[in-house]
Amino acid sequence: MTYVIIGNGIASLGAIDGIRKYDRKTPITVIGAENTAAYGKPLTSYLLAGRINPGRLSMRTDDYYKSKDVSLKLATYIEQIDLETQQLLTSEGDRIPFNKLLIATGGKPYVPEINGVEGDGVYNFTDAKDAYRLIESVKDLKRAVVVGGGLIGLKAAESLYNRGVEVAVIERETRILPLAYDADAAGLIAKRVDDAGMLVRCGVNGQQIVRDKSGKLRGILLDDKKFLEADAIVIAIGVVSKTRLAEQAGIAVDKGIVVDDNMFTGAEGVYAAGDVAQARDVVFDKDKVVPVWSNAYTQGYYAGRNMAGNKSPYPGTMSMSSISFFGLPTISVGEVNPDPENSDYEIYTFFDEIKQSYRKLVFKKDRLVGYVLVGDIDFAGMYTSFIKFKFKVDAQTRKRLSEGEPDVLMWPDDFFNKAWNPEG
Repeated sequence: MTYVIIGNGIASLGAIDGIRKYDRKTPITVIGAENTAAYGKPLTSYLLAGRINPGRLSMRTDDYYKSKDVSLKLATYIEQIDLETQQLLTSEGDRIPFNKLLIATGGKPYVPEINGVEGDGVYNFTDAKDAYRLIESVKDLKRAVVVGGGLIGLKAAESLYNRGVEVAVIERETRILPLAYDADAAGLIAKRVDDAGMLVRCGVNGQQIVRDKSGKLRGILLDDKKFLEADAIVIAIGVVSKTRLAEQAGIAVDKGIVVDDNMFTGAEGVYAAGDVAQARDVVFDKDKVVPVWSNAYTQGYYAGRNMAGNKSPYPGTMSMSSISFFGLPTISVGEVNPDPENSDYEIYTFFDEIKQSYRKLVFKKDRLVGYVLVGDIDFAGMYTSFIKFKFKVDAQTRKRLSEGEPDVLMWPDDFFNKAWNPEG
């Protein structure tokens, strides 16, 4: 019996913990393409900004892997999953057998179609190596353009700004943060970014990356014919699932690897978790790829439990973004941009532009299904609990929630009864 995990991120740590809860003896092999143990990818922006040192990136010590009887194979690339022989083929020609396999390969940067995007001076911002490349170059950078006005792009821009680089951000949608936040929240964040002195251009695309005759980067031409000078272009739009191995093996793939409630792919002994997996979303009640760090760990944990023989349905994914922009804390959870024509939804908002405070709650029939908080995020956990556990909300509770007064005493009695007396 052998457990093998492809990928060495947060989902793999969840899987190790899940397996070891029920199986303390069977060896585990973790295969990572990067030459480093698991690290916190959300921390790479703080590394680039110079706010933390490289040692802070690590999520586990070497003792962790030793105590869990985990063998790490780093800087190792898997070329093929052979389901018939239950073996993995590496780029070096080696074969690694498995009985239970977890595919946790994560995502790869989405690269838009811009002429000249391949070449010197263009960076991604997904892995630690991207941050290290930028850190090595930052002393020579005066101006940078970040392509992407979402979460990743704005954090990359802020990090470079904190290094003394003049930064411009371009976003193809008509506003920043088009997916994770609503227009009012994005407006508050945009004001904070603008006050910091950063240029943001929305509603434009990069058309061509311009270099001189020697190949040195000069800037980027936009589709509105404006030209932005730059010593570096950072592509930070987002990620797409790394599904190649699964597709080649004949495992079902849609936007990500399709899994059931046990994170099982349908192929004998093979599971998937993290940014590569398409799992059930508790708010939208359909399978989605939701590249959120906490979801990746939880998916890995439940995949590990199931790999170890403990039938444990994954409780479901939830879209969530919690991040600070130039000191302004924000959080967005669940469905925050519902169809305005759908009468099933009811929306409550509170907006104090002077205090830079914003609250939006989205109800669908008798449940809270989404919220946005900017500035004051103290009650975020309470709001999240109403979404996660699908608590029904009566008129009085809805009023108190909308007024910013959530309380644990609003939880239904039967929830407390199950929590404190699970055997009934």
